[in-house]
Amino acid sequence: MGKADTSPVQSTSVTARLADIAAQAGVSEATVSRVLNGKPGVAAATREAVLTALDLLGYERPARLRQRSAGLVGLITPELENPIFPAFAQVIAQGLTRQGYTPVLATQTPGGSTEDELTGMLVERGVAGIIFVSGLHADTTADMERYDRLRAKGVPFVLVNGFSPRVKAPFVSPDDRAAMRLAVTHLLSLGHRRIGLALGPARFVPVQRKTEGFLHAMRDELGLDQERCAPLVQHSLYTLEGGQAAASALIERGCTAVICASDLMALGAIRAARQQGLAVPGGISVIGFDDSPLIAFTDPPLTTIRQPVQAMGQAAVRALLEEIGGTPAPHSEFVFMPELVVRGSTATAPAPPAEG
Repeated sequence: MGKADTSPVQSTSVTARLADIAAQAGVSEATVSRVLNGKPGVAAATREAVLTALDLLGYERPARLRQRSAGLVGLITPELENPIFPAFAQVIAQGLTRQGYTPVLATQTPGGSTEDELTGMLVERGVAGIIFVSGLHADTTADMERYDRLRAKGVPFVLVNGFSPRVKAPFVSPDDRAAMRLAVTHLLSLGHRRIGLALGPARFVPVQRKTEGFLHAMRDELGLDQERCAPLVQHSLYTLEGGQAAASALIERGCTAVICASDLMALGAIRAARQQGLAVPGGISVIGFDDSPLIAFTDPPLTTIRQPVQAMGQAAVRALLEEIGGTPAPHSEFVFMPELVVRGSTATAPAPPAEG
C-alpha cells in the first residue's frame, strides 16, 4: 500500500525535473531524457546545453556524464575584501570549470601566505597552470625573476592587471589611461575644473597608467601642465580609509570632484566629503573605478568606471588554456576598454561663492 502511495509522487518529481531542465536548455523533454540516459543521436551542442541546465538548476550530473577533471589550475588574488577580486575569481573559476579544470583559489592575507608561498604550494600540488590577479607583477619594485623561475619549472601562467616587459607571459588589463580620460571628460562636461585623483601607491603599474591618463586629459582639455596638476594627484592606500584620507586632502585643495582608483576608495571619499559637511553630489562629485558588485546600491549610487571583468576573466582563461595546450600566446597584453557608468554621485559643479 505504502509503495503505491509513493510512486506517483516520485514520477511527478522526475517529470517536473525533466520539464525544468528542458525549459532551461530550450529543448524537448525527450532530448533531456536521451542525454541523461547516455543515448546516441544528440548533437554535441545540445548535449552541452542540457548538462549546463543541470548545473544551473543545481541537479547532480549522473556519474557517467561527469567530466573527468583535466587538472587543477591555481588562481592567486591579493585579498577578497575588495569586491572586484571575488568578481574576477567567479568569472575565472566558471570559465575553468566549463573546460573541465578544477580551480583552486589561493588568497594572500595580512600576515599570512605571500604570493611566492602560495605559488610554491600550488606547484607542489601539480597544478596545470596559474592565473595571477593584481599580483607582484603589477609592482614595479618587485623582483620579476620569480616568474622566470616559475616558467623554468614548466608551469604556464597568465597575469591580470599590471604589465611588465620583463615577464614573458600573456597579460590581461583594462585600459587605465582611457578610463581616466572618460572620467575627466564626464566631469568637465558637468562644469568641474578643479578635479582631483585619489589612487594607491605610485609603484603599481595601474596607478602609473591612471596618473598618465589623468595628466594627459587635464593637459589636452584644460591646458594644465604636469606641475600645475601635481597638487591634484593624491596617493594613498587602496582601501576605504585610504580613499577618505586622499579625498580629505583634495577637498582642502579646493577640488569640486574626485576620481578614485577603486570603488572602495570612492566610498571613503564620500565619507570624507560628508565629514566636511559637503553633500555628494551637490557639494562634490565622486567617481569610482571597477563597478564592483552592489556598488549601484550605495547612497548615492556610485558613478564609476566599469572594468570589463567578464571579458577579461574569459580572456585570461583562454590564454592560459592555449599555454597549457602547447600553443602559447605571444608575450603580449590584451587590453580591454572600460566603460563609464553614470549614476548618482556626479552632478553639475557647485557655483563658486559670490564675491563679497
